[in-house]
Amino acid sequence: MPKNVIPHALKPAGLSLFAAGISVAAGAAFAGSPAFAADHHSTAQSSRSNVVSSQAIPQKGAAQVSADAILKIAESQIGVTENAAGGGTPFHSWYMSSPRAAETLSRDGGSVQAYANAPWCAMFVSWVGEKAGARPTVGWDAYTVTWAKWFQANNRWDTVAKPGSVVFFDWNGKSTTGIDHMGLVKKDNGDGTITTIEGNTGNGKVEQRIRPKSQVVGYGHPEYKSA
Repeated sequence: MPKNVIPHALKPAGLSLFAAGISVAAGAAFAGSPAFAADHHSTAQSSRSNVVSSQAIPQKGAAQVSADAILKIAESQIGVTENAAGGGTPFHSWYMSSPRAAETLSRDGGSVQAYANAPWCAMFVSWVGEKAGARPTVGWDAYTVTWAKWFQANNRWDTVAKPGSVVFFDWNGKSTTGIDHMGLVKKDNGDGTITTIEGNTGNGKVEQRIRPKSQVVGYGHPEYKSA
């Protein structure tokens, strides 16, 4: 089984994404808040995976955290490695004990143990945003597809890579519903590639990677404090 695919037995029914306390922008009337974001979009999801979160990204000028601060926290975790079962990272344990996981389970059912060895690219980005104090603008959850839709609903989505952007990948196309993986942009290299910091890479680690833009579906843009 490909590393990034969540076994259906591990995935609570209808897992969708994003953070408690985050809501969609006006006009995007989705009920509930996001749920279990994983490194791979599972075809077994239900229609509830389209549920976005429940609080809008702060308006311009409200940001208190810089992109540089976010990236420094992410970089500090480079080298953290999953266990033989694909879990056991600080990001798994944090997410499992977070209010977000409790909300996800309340909405989608399942057990908190389903997160213990689940793909964790989204849990890593969630953890970074939480540690930086930027949860309302970065978001938090475990399902990549709904996370991307949250940025879209809040008009914080495009195809331009910027430092601190949340990047979403589809290995086999450029479909939002086909998103396989996510991470944070460190920089646009100007040669058709980006430098990223990601959790749950193919090596089961937090790593700095160079990725081709051809694999990018789009970028979510948190509201950061100006440098």
